[in-house]
Amino acid sequence: MQLTFSPEEEAFRQEVRDFLANKLTPDLRRYASRMTSVYADKETALAWQAILVEQGWAAPSWPVEYGGCDWSVAQHYIFDVEMARAGAPPLSPMGIGMCGPALIGHGSKEQKDDYLPRILSGEDFWCQGYSEPHAGSDLAALTMSAEDDGDAFICSGSKIWTTHAHEANMMFCLVRTDATGKPQTGITFVLIDMNAPGVTVDLIIMLSGEHIQNAVFFDNVRVPKANVVGEIDKGWTVAKYLLEFERGGSSYGPRLLQRISGLRRTAHALERMTPDLDAHLTQAEIDASTLEAAELMMMADLAGGGTPGLKASMMKVRGTELSQRLTEIGLDLSGLHVQPFQPEHTETGGPVVTSAPSNQGLVGPEGLVTVSAKYLNDRAGSIYAGSNEIQRNILSKGLLGL
Repeated sequence: MQLTFSPEEEAFRQEVRDFLANKLTPDLRRYASRMTSVYADKETALAWQAILVEQGWAAPSWPVEYGGCDWSVAQHYIFDVEMARAGAPPLSPMGIGMCGPALIGHGSKEQKDDYLPRILSGEDFWCQGYSEPHAGSDLAALTMSAEDDGDAFICSGSKIWTTHAHEANMMFCLVRTDATGKPQTGITFVLIDMNAPGVTVDLIIMLSGEHIQNAVFFDNVRVPKANVVGEIDKGWTVAKYLLEFERGGSSYGPRLLQRISGLRRTAHALERMTPDLDAHLTQAEIDASTLEAAELMMMADLAGGGTPGLKASMMKVRGTELSQRLTEIGLDLSGLHVQPFQPEHTETGGPVVTSAPSNQGLVGPEGLVTVSAKYLNDRAGSIYAGSNEIQRNILSKGLLGL
């Protein structure tokens, strides 16, 4: 087992550091340091994506023929670590991290040739149409209907908790094309133009005061059958494949370790480091390092042409719960500096803000005054992408045969 990097890998690390030093602007760093959500806003995400596309590093895990990088597992790991250390903002995962892999794995050649370049260029900005008011973690209970109309489906129903639907021009969506069999059958995976007649987006204001999610309504929306990914009535296979990338497509370890380091610096700067706090941060560091090791195993699987598989559920559970624990530590550390989040207001009087300051690595009181916003936002981490209770059921069934 090789525990050190080769000279070639260290040279790659320096190449990544030089790139970040030259291309990661102060505005992008500042925005990333003040994020409360796992999602950057559209403007920021696409600005950083354009820089990475120019370098050829926007979608490193994609096949080379579609714009990916022929990197080793070590190079993928080094890239993730250096991005976290530099404080780079995340890209929107809906296109590159979710829809892209689904198209690569199940799309037609025409769909790949059409959509993948548009995902990279940012011409298409995606949202995910999975959850419904009565079908969240029990996703197979979805009822949004798709009636056959020759060369198209006529879609009616609604989706909820749809991140960035107010900014997206495209949605990958699950619809019900047959209601006669098992819940998992009769579901079809389709691509919907958000500007099509009959699509309505209503904002949802989160507990933190932010507008990131939405409810989306479909009233007889015409969707060409050419927009079906995979086979009609067999979209559950595509949906499960995509969810592996949603749950396991992010590298939690490097960013969590950077947050822990930031909390340590802040505690020392404010002279609030205690043996108890040090013990909590040390345990969090051990847990994040263990998660990082599991992510390296997953990267090796992906490099061999595999998928995240059951590791995705494990990483989703551990990553989101550890992130929540860090927000709790940050809230305790902030003490008298913490203040209730005060969102901006729209012309209609509703509280809306697309991002808010948090304690993401900042040192001193200025990094703590609105840590409550991050704390509130992170409560959703153990619910989205399939609740952690559901993920534990998946693991118990898939790994333990229970």
